[in-house]
Amino acid sequence: MGQPHSVGVVGLGVILDAYLATLADHPGVRIAAVADLDPDRARAVAERTGARAVAVAELMASDEVGTVLDLTTPGAHAEVALAAAAHGKNHYGEKPLAATLADAREVVGATTAAGTVLGCAPDTVLGTGIQTARAAVEAGRIGRPTAAVATWLSPGHEAWHPQPDFYYARGGGPVLDMGPYYLTSLVHLLGPVVAVSGAASRLRDTRTIATGPRAGAVIDVEVPTHVAGTLVHANGAISTVTVSFDAVGTHARPIEVHGEEGSLAIPDPNRFDGDVELLARGTRDWVTLEPSAGFVDASRGIGLLEMVEAAGLEAASSASSASSDTPRASGGVALHVMEIMTALLDSAETGRRIDLTTAPLVPPVVPLTPAERWRRG
Repeated sequence: MGQPHSVGVVGLGVILDAYLATLADHPGVRIAAVADLDPDRARAVAERTGARAVAVAELMASDEVGTVLDLTTPGAHAEVALAAAAHGKNHYGEKPLAATLADAREVVGATTAAGTVLGCAPDTVLGTGIQTARAAVEAGRIGRPTAAVATWLSPGHEAWHPQPDFYYARGGGPVLDMGPYYLTSLVHLLGPVVAVSGAASRLRDTRTIATGPRAGAVIDVEVPTHVAGTLVHANGAISTVTVSFDAVGTHARPIEVHGEEGSLAIPDPNRFDGDVELLARGTRDWVTLEPSAGFVDASRGIGLLEMVEAAGLEAASSASSASSDTPRASGGVALHVMEIMTALLDSAETGRRIDLTTAPLVPPVVPLTPAERWRRG
């Protein structure tokens, strides 16, 4: 095994601990530097990880950092990604790729011009839940796919998040926040989307924070908070999607995929695992499928590890490699998902069906990869 690949982390908020659970002790990567708008937070994380606490500009300029892990809020994603490309560094970021489609296109263009590697969450689609379902579709277990239904309903993140402002600002809303999990899964399961129609609403113009030091504070809502739409896939299948901050809850399966010979019930795409169930034509009982693909017991950060190996950044990761130098949690897929999300909102505003311009190569299925292989090498 070569030297671990050096990573600099920008943005040290709530999601950081989930990434550190995967990356902190992994032999394939080393957290070399951390940066945050709050210097005290950066120093505390540096003490935990053995990294250096630095300013963002210093992290970008450091020869010690090969890849920038961007955990900032959506409005800062493009700025961080463009700075990484300008300094010749690879970039792996939290979803969405950027706050707007124009920014996302600029990020992809800058990365391509710089010759660096671009990866983007969600990497939950690489776990056994979505990958086992995808393997079943590709094996013909449901026959020719005809449709999918994806549903995520919630009363809103202000109920649990101490700083929920960005969920209701530019780059936020249920589509850009939770849509990436569901839409990326649908792209993996049924392939690229060619056209989108959408409708949207906003239940109220303010939200009240329910927890943390700002409990009781009222924040403005600038984005639609309930969005529904239809997606036409290149293979002819039609997906219907609903995402909402305006509902209490639902009994609906997170995702169902239907075909001429069967239907699949698919677990929460915000998780890496969960049961995949199959109802075959002519039967009455749903059957739970054994995991047959995906990273076993994976957690956030597996997409970065896979990117390190797939792109041969230092041949240091023990994640199962892709068939090319393109990471499975790729910028191309993230740009396509960004266009889908933007098209849903644009269609809701204009009342028109919108044809898409991006058509990424969907990465190959992840072979069933036991945890001991991707965790320790």
